[in-house]
Amino acid sequence: MSRSSNEPATPNASNFLNNFKYEVANELGINNYQAVDKGQLTSRENGYVGGYMVKKMIQYAEQNMPSSGSSMTMGMSK
Repeated sequence: MSRSSNEPATPNASNFLNNFKYEVANELGINNYQAVDKGQLTSRENGYVGGYMVKKMIQYAEQNMPSSGSSMTMGMSK
């Protein structure tokens, strides 16, 4: 099965991820991010949005991990 790395793992996640991206941009003070030509933004501005999204997703995952007594291998073999 071949898929682009830009496609979400869950097809229905696209709308959520877009809304999340605009929410994060707003939190970072990048107003009207949805209407902005992303090519007109600096790499730093675009990078802040993506990086902050990842940071928030990691925080969410850490807060919702099973208790420390269980083991998670994330698909890696031992």
